[in-house]
Amino acid sequence: MNESGRKIRVVVAKPGHDGHDRGAKIIARALRDAGMEVIYTGLHQTPEQIAATVVQEDADAIGLSILSGAHMTQFARVLELLKERGASDIVVFGGGIVPDADIAELERMGVAKIFTPGAPTHEIVDWVKSTLGGRTSQDAAVQQ
Repeated sequence: MNESGRKIRVVVAKPGHDGHDRGAKIIARALRDAGMEVIYTGLHQTPEQIAATVVQEDADAIGLSILSGAHMTQFARVLELLKERGASDIVVFGGGIVPDADIAELERMGVAKIFTPGAPTHEIVDWVKSTLGGRTSQDAAVQQ
């Protein structure tokens, strides 16, 4: 649940021409299994389509999966479009093959977190929950 008491809503998107979506589907499933509402946009989405979906779905966060090497351009454009639509409060995170130097630059641009290949799904779920006001799986384990 987020601060307003409703389920956390996350859009998972694959911008650009990258045709590899197994990781995005795994993350979408992990977030859904953790009790979040997840909207998966499918492959080959433009930043404009992604921003429109995020606003239309009243999402709390968006996770971009980029393996094509176009992460700097794609993240920048999505952030710009969210700002234009008055939705700059939506948490933007992502995953993919991103060099460390680019991660630092993406964070300066406003990307909240980048997960690289091999990141455990529970780590991503816990980060989303803690960032958006929910309990982590570790918190739940302690209470049981």
